[in-house]
Amino acid sequence: MTPAERDALAWEKGGGLIPAIVQHADDARVLMLGYLSREALDVTLESGRVTFWSRSRRALWTKGETSGNVLKLVSIAADCDRDTLLIRAQPDGPVCHAGTETCFPASPDPAVAYLARLDALIRERERERPRHSYTTGLFAEGIGRIAQKVGEEAVETALAAVSRDADATLDEAADLAFHLLVLLRARGLGLGELAGRLAERHRVASTLEPKPT
Repeated sequence: MTPAERDALAWEKGGGLIPAIVQHADDARVLMLGYLSREALDVTLESGRVTFWSRSRRALWTKGETSGNVLKLVSIAADCDRDTLLIRAQPDGPVCHAGTETCFPASPDPAVAYLARLDALIRERERERPRHSYTTGLFAEGIGRIAQKVGEEAVETALAAVSRDADATLDEAADLAFHLLVLLRARGLGLGELAGRLAERHRVASTLEPKPT
């Protein structure tokens, strides 16, 4: 955010404060809501740590300054009316004072959020290569072995589905999804790119569908 964009915010609407929705940068979960003053916004941009204005203490408050559970800034943008901010951040520990990951545990669908978190974990494993990790072992063996595992899991998923065993089908499909994400990461890709391609295909297919007369 540039100084001009900061100055163009509708500060007067909130008496010098702008509400900010904090969203998990990896899985789009809504983490919390806070308020920023001009100074808090400046500190956030300069430090890379999300900082709010505490209305109760009437002072700047950097999230995690006591607990250590900071919010690492990824991006910040204003809405169409320039009176609300959307902050995308990487949380370093639980965000809610109650000890939970988010103040809004029902948003978004936990299953969708988990896939994004799994993709983020696989990306971390590929980067850091911790010892005694199965995922690290897959990356060490190379893309050929990972591709082989995807093929094996795909066959096992198909066989489980044909046998009409619902539990086995879910188990094998979970194995397939995991290894597919590892394969994508081995090629420098991830869930975001996969979702983007699916969305692109949906848009194309929608334009080709016959329109009702």
